[in-house]
Order: sequence, then C-alpha cells, then structure tokens
Amino acid sequence: MQPLKYAFKTSQTLRQSPLFSVIWQILRTYRRTSHLNAKVYPELEKQQDDGVQRDFSSRLAAGPTFQHFLRNASTPQEKSDSSAAVEDPPPYLTTEALVGRGRKVYLETYGCQMNVNDTEIAWSILQKNGYLRTNSLHEADVILLVTCSVREKAEQAIWNRLKRLKSVKARRLKSQVPLRIGILGCMAERLKEEILQREKLVDIIAGPDAYRDLPRLLTLADSGQRSANVLLSLEETYADIMPVQTSSNATSAFVSIMRGCDNMCSYCIVPFTRGRERSRPIASILEEVKKLSEQGLKEVTLLGQNVNSYRDNSEIQFNSATPTNLSRGFSANYKTKKGGLRFADLLDQVSRVDPEMRIRFTSPHPKDFPDEVLQLIQERNNICKQIHLPAQSGSSRVLEIMRRGYTREAYLDLIHHIRESIPGVSLSSDFIAGFCGEMEEDHLQTLSLLQEVRYNVGFLFAYSMRQKTRAYHRLQDDVPEEVKQRRLAELIIAFREGAAEANMAVVGHTQLVLVEGPSKRSTTELCGRNDGNIKVIFPDTEMEDGTNPGGLIRAQPGDYVLVKITSSNSQSLKGVALCRTSLQEHSACC
Repeated sequence: MQPLKYAFKTSQTLRQSPLFSVIWQILRTYRRTSHLNAKVYPELEKQQDDGVQRDFSSRLAAGPTFQHFLRNASTPQEKSDSSAAVEDPPPYLTTEALVGRGRKVYLETYGCQMNVNDTEIAWSILQKNGYLRTNSLHEADVILLVTCSVREKAEQAIWNRLKRLKSVKARRLKSQVPLRIGILGCMAERLKEEILQREKLVDIIAGPDAYRDLPRLLTLADSGQRSANVLLSLEETYADIMPVQTSSNATSAFVSIMRGCDNMCSYCIVPFTRGRERSRPIASILEEVKKLSEQGLKEVTLLGQNVNSYRDNSEIQFNSATPTNLSRGFSANYKTKKGGLRFADLLDQVSRVDPEMRIRFTSPHPKDFPDEVLQLIQERNNICKQIHLPAQSGSSRVLEIMRRGYTREAYLDLIHHIRESIPGVSLSSDFIAGFCGEMEEDHLQTLSLLQEVRYNVGFLFAYSMRQKTRAYHRLQDDVPEEVKQRRLAELIIAFREGAAEANMAVVGHTQLVLVEGPSKRSTTELCGRNDGNIKVIFPDTEMEDGTNPGGLIRAQPGDYVLVKITSSNSQSLKGVALCRTSLQEHSACC
C-alpha cells in the first residue's frame, strides 16, 4: 500500500503544477479535435484537388511538434499578450496562405447587440488579412452568419437561412472561387457537431472566442477541409482589436467592455456559449471611445452580458481586498469577488472623454447597482438617465427557481430607490412567460409588477428550454405552449398599457433628441431618440440653430435637437422641432 499511497500523493502534486495544466489542456484539445474529426467529418481526407492535397500534406508534415505547444503555451497564472496587433501564423501555414487575396465577405448578424459588436470584430480581423466587404449576398466569396442561441426561435431562423443558402452555393459557377459558408457566435458554440452533421454546406464554425482564428479556418476550408474552433477562453476580450464601424453615417456605436457571465441563472445558455466573465482593461476601452469621438459619433453603448459587474484587474495597485457592493436585498450565485476597478470607475472615466457624447450601457443585472453607480448617473449630464432592469418574473417563488438572487420585494425596493435617486429615469426590462413550474398565481404577480412599475421599454418572450442549462438538467418544461402564448399576450397588453401611460407623461414637455436619420415611414420626417432611449419622430423642417444664433438649418444625423412632444403611444413620441442645440448647452439651461 505504501508505493500506491506515494504515487497518489505524487499525482496530486503533479496536478497542481502549471506544467501539468498546460499538458492537460493540450491533450484535451487533441482528444476533442481527433474525436470531432473522426465522428463529424470523415470526408476531411478528401481534397478537391490532388495538388492541393499533396501541398497541404507536405506543410502538415513540417507542422508543429508537441514541444512546440509546450514552448508557446502559457501557464494559467500568466496573462497572454493581447496587445500584439499581428499574430504569427501556425508553422504549418505560411503568412501568404492566410491572406484573403481580395475575396469578398458577406456578414449577417442575428440576435443581441453583442453580436453586432462581434460582427465588427470579426470583420476587423478579416479586413487586416486582405478580405473585402460586400453588402451583396450574390457577390460574396465567403458568407458568415453571426448567430444567437438564447431562444429556439433564434436558432430556427439560422436553420431556415442555411436551407436558402444551399441554392446560392449550388448556383456558384465552377469558374469562380468556391463559396465558403461559416457559422459564428453562440449557435456555433452550442451546436457545433449538429451543424456539421445536418448542413454539409457549412465549411467553418467559430465560437465567440475564436474570431482571431478565422483566417486559418478559411484557409483550411480552401484546401477542402471543414474546420471548427469553438474553444472558450478565460482571457479573450479582443481588447487590442478596434471594431470596424459598418455604417459610414452612424451616430452611435457599441463598445464591448466585458465578455461572458458568471450568474448561472437556471434558464440562461449564455455562460455555456460565451464562457466565464472577464473584463477589458479600462485603458483599451477609453482608447476605443476616444477614437469613436474623433470620428464624430455622438453616442456609445457599453456592452456586456452582465455589464455592471465589470471588474478591471489588469493593474495590481487597484487589486485591493475591497469587497463588491451589491444592491440592497440582492445576492450573487458565485463567491464574492474583491478588488479591481469597478463599473462606477469605468463610467466615470468614459463620461469624461467627450461631454457631447451620450453614454448608455446594457445589459445589467439588478444586483449590481450600488449607490455609487446611481449617483454617477444622476450627476453626469452625458450618462443617459435610462436603466435596463431585467426582472424576468414578478413572483418571488419563480425568481428563486430561476436563481436570480432577489425577491419581488427587493426588486421593487430597488425600483423605488432608483426613481428617487434619478428623477425622470426611463426604465426597461425583460420578462419570461411560462417558465418551468410557473403557476397562474405566479403569472398574475408578474402582470401586477408590470402594472405597478410602468416600464418605458419591454422585451417579453415565451420560455424556451435550452440544453446545458440548469433548468434542462433539473426542471421540467411543464407549462403547455398554448398557456405560454396566452400568458405572453397578457404580459404584452399590460406592458403596452403601462408604456403608453409613462410616455403620455412627457406630452407637452421638451425632449433633447439625438437625430439618427429619416423616419422609416415617411421621407418628410426625421427620427431620433431621447435620453430615455424612446423613439421620437418630428417633421424635417427648417429650425433655429441654437449653436449659431440667427441662422436657420435642417437637422442632420448626429445633431442634438430640442423637440416639443405633441403626442405619444406605447412605442414612440411625436413632436415639433424647436432648435438645434448641444448637449452641454441643454444641460446648462434645463
């Protein structure tokens, strides 16, 4: 027994060493890749051209050895250098092989604002590697779909889109460069093997942390292979990549400040598709916001799955033992975190970059609204007085099953505290109808919450069970679909009644509106958004120029216009333009 006991202790010591962690990760990756290759795409060995196959095989023969991985792997304690703008290609692929050679990329984005930002990140990487962008599907040499997995409906939209893309690929002329199709984002992470098995036309799959690998994946696809990278990272934030703005006349932009989520709400797939929480250094965020300001943009939205739990631990001097302050009556599902620069620190510094630039943020968790965040929102004129507070349910019993970390009473106390701290604040929320075990009484409590709070904006959905989540493993999706839809319809009616009442309160008052462009319904009207993120529509006529007294102008995208509200509904406001002004001038006089 003594030798066995000694061997056990030795293995424990080895497991705790950094080298063991590196080797273990490499072996896991190798095993996973080998299994995936054998199981999912047995045709990997079949090449479209014998010459290409021989050339690629010769390069693989001179590829990396096990020692190469050991030399280049970092231990878990080390931080990878994400500041390098250009990474060395793998030894078995030359730099020339990774170049796009002017091939045209068509990008389609589905889902949340994070996917919009991911699209810009992916395009930035491909642009630097010699690819061109096209807005025409039929001109494209590469079609990439940036996907969402939050609900079944979002995934079904991708399956339907892939069926339509089959005909596009089938019509491709043999004289043209072969068309490559890729699935990016959360659906790629969740359904990697199923996508490759069901849709043979998909050439590449890249998860949310694998966009840097797109040039390599596309190069492998050129050699006839179907390739995938869906490894999640504990460090990747794309901090060194400046997203490319896709619209030349845009007035606003999304800035990703963190990725992943640690909350593990029982219904949510995000921790499994986007990984653990990690934040960008403040310095890199400020640099991006400054560049956007220099480009003339007037609004940025700070993005994250749990944006207000932001924590920058990149600088040692700020890693004190100060514990995290949560909203009163709220708790977290994970161990209390300490140290680092918090969301209030970030908001403070971002709001100082440009006093004429509005700052928004989404999506937060209600637990992460300590008083210092609320006070900062109230004090800074360019931080919008608009807060998204996802409730999900109005029933304390259902909230506990959802693992949200608060009760109905604590949520309402926070609502009242916010409205006292930030007069005139605009509130929005998320709600799920028909979650596991939801009874009619629970539904009625959610209805009453909507009626009591009167949100300005709402996002309401019927529950959709997602694999991998806690609900999938431990709960029953026991609310019939017709009951879900009936409850959802009732929630929507209650929301619209509350929103209509909330919006009616500003009729007769003036609102500062950031002009976005022409209204979609009329070329004679302009559309913009007020501080509360409510759509405001007004006639496109000449008005006084408050920034140049005595002059008359027509408003342009990016202008701040003072609008007197004349009517409203649950979705928008209508009014007449009084004058063009600036954010600082309006703040000084109002």
